[in-house]
Parts: sequence; C-alpha cells; structure tokens
Amino acid sequence: MDYDRPRKKWLGKGRFRPGIYWLPNAITTAALFAGFYAIVQAMNNRFEAAAAAIFIAMVCDGLDGRVARLTRTQSAFGAEFDSLSDMVAFGAAPALVVYEWSLKGMGKVGWAAAFAYCACAALRLARFNTNIGTVDKRFFQGLPSPAAAAVVAGFVWCMETFKVTDGFVLKYVAIAVTVAAAITMVSNVRYYSGKDINIRRSVPFPVVVVIALGIALVFFFSDNLPELLFTVAAIYGVSGYVYWLYTKVRGKPTPPPPPLMPPVA
Repeated sequence: MDYDRPRKKWLGKGRFRPGIYWLPNAITTAALFAGFYAIVQAMNNRFEAAAAAIFIAMVCDGLDGRVARLTRTQSAFGAEFDSLSDMVAFGAAPALVVYEWSLKGMGKVGWAAAFAYCACAALRLARFNTNIGTVDKRFFQGLPSPAAAAVVAGFVWCMETFKVTDGFVLKYVAIAVTVAAAITMVSNVRYYSGKDINIRRSVPFPVVVVIALGIALVFFFSDNLPELLFTVAAIYGVSGYVYWLYTKVRGKPTPPPPPLMPPVA
C-alpha cells in the first residue's frame, strides 16, 4: 500500500490530511519571503518598500488558507508553517520596520516599544492557535496580527509618502501607534472576522450598494494607496472598541451563531 498518497475522502471539519502540499505552502512561503524582504528593506532605509512588502504578505496570508480549503489540501504542517510565517511577517517585520524608521533614536524606550509589539504578536498567535476550536468563528479575540501589522506599516508608509519622517512629536506618535496595536492584539476586544459570510447566500439590496460604493472608493483613491490602506486598517482597529461600547450601551450579549450545517457528503 502506498502510504505517501493522500487519501481521497474528506476528513471532516477541524481535521487535517497527512502530508505536505505544495500550492498552499508555496503561498505561505511567499508571505514569509515578503516579511523577510520588509526587514531587509527597513535595514536599508527603504521604508516604503518595506511597508508595501508587509501588505503583500497580508494578501498571501489571506490566500493560502482559502486555497488549501478549496483544493482540500489542508495539513497540520501547513497550519504550523502558516503560524510561523505570520510571526515573521506580522510580528518581527512591523516591529523592526517602525524601529528602524523612528524608534531607533529613542534608546531603551524605542526598542522596548518595538519588542512589546513583537511579543504581543507572538502571544496573539499562540492564543489563536490554542483557542481555534473553542471561540465564536464570527469574531476574533483581539486585533488579528495582520491587521495590527497593517496599522503600523500603513502609518509608516503614509508618513513616508507625505515626507514626514522626523520630529520629536512624530517619534512619540509612532510609539503610541505601536503600543496601541500591541495591546489591542492581546486584548479581549472582539473583531468581526467575516467567516460567516456565505457567497452563495442572497443579500439585501443595500448591501450590494455598499459593496459597489466600496469598489468605487478603492478606484477613486487608487493614486493614494498608502492613505487608503492605512485608513481601512485604522477603521478596522477602532471597530472592535466601537462594537464593545455598543454592546455595553445596549446591555445585551452578542447573539449566538447560527447552527452549523452538516457537511455535504
């Protein structure tokens, strides 16, 4: 019997097939390379390229899992590899980029803020991996590390675009952004994950209008890509706190998720 050949049948939700599959892991490797590239470019004082590489890593990170599910090539190796890649691309890379960009001249305070971000990203990823089967799939517990990286990298990219690269106040703003992103990652603030969206399900007409307006805004601000990306990341970062305030004011817990449908044989 050929034990190296992957089994054809679906193993069910939450279980992985044995083996290593090249396509999703190649995309994960691309995300890892983008994170490494961001670190190298930051060391060479090319901060716009470094920030752009982090956003490219985000795109790859969003693709690898979806490709694995669509092609039914999920594996335990892929899950672990993806987590390690995320630590480099969304933990170490943003911390080193913002450190080399602005925090380097602030002594211990600067590298402490950068390390705090890196450590919180590691804690966030570890908590996500251990709670993956117990939390509500509709929400993330704490700000996801890719979104936190987008806030930090987007801030650096915007400041570089506007040629605002020096100043005493800017250094403290950079510390505030970095530390705020770090704390939010390990907080219990809930962020909408979008994992309950079913593309096969019909939606109300206003939702279609909002999607069309969103696409139009993307094309309208295409010449100001850094500002657009940072604005979207910042809005998402604030959305968790807005939702927390909303639930406190309303005084009602979040309704439970709808029951899961059994997989189609």
